[in-house]
Amino acid sequence: MKVSNSASLPGNIVLDEIIHARACWDHVVHAGERLRIIDLEGNQAVDFLLYGLHDDTERYSAQDTIAAQKNIFLRTGTMLMSNEGNPMAQISATSVAYHDTIGGACSCESNTLRYGHHTKAQHACVENFLSSNARHGRGKRDLVSNINWFMNVPVEPDGTLGIVDGISGPGLYVELEMRMDVIAVVSNCPQINNPCNGFNPTPVRVVIAAA
Repeated sequence: MKVSNSASLPGNIVLDEIIHARACWDHVVHAGERLRIIDLEGNQAVDFLLYGLHDDTERYSAQDTIAAQKNIFLRTGTMLMSNEGNPMAQISATSVAYHDTIGGACSCESNTLRYGHHTKAQHACVENFLSSNARHGRGKRDLVSNINWFMNVPVEPDGTLGIVDGISGPGLYVELEMRMDVIAVVSNCPQINNPCNGFNPTPVRVVIAAA
């Protein structure tokens, strides 16, 4: 589905699409281009990975990103680092206070463990990632810890963390400026058993603008 509004991104708009609720998406984004992800209806978590376009053994690293910025939360200015210690993208703007990179991706197995065996057949982010990655010849061994845009995962002083009601709202966004050619992979989170999506997954919008 195409939408006409350019989301106020500078430069030439090269892609403007809706990712439907529960769906996966992947696309090449070149160095210097900007990718904006817009939470259309609010309170929607967006799971996200980056892989090097020319060598996909280089991919987003939560560990290197956390170590580089000495903070577990992702904010404006955060540099997303690869497992080779190279900058992949920078958060150039966001209208949300912070984003998560420790909560991981939901899976059929984790749903069963957390919410009961009756959830085993429910679609999950790991399945979305596997579907997108399969188009590029990647499999389970290529899954790494992901970013959760718009997801609220507070950490208590004793180290306890949880997934609570989101901090996003309709029209809020995160924008990345790429520092290398990448394949961006999105799972528009289908989770319905915790409040990360307000128990109601909804569409999001992605816009890519050339430098």
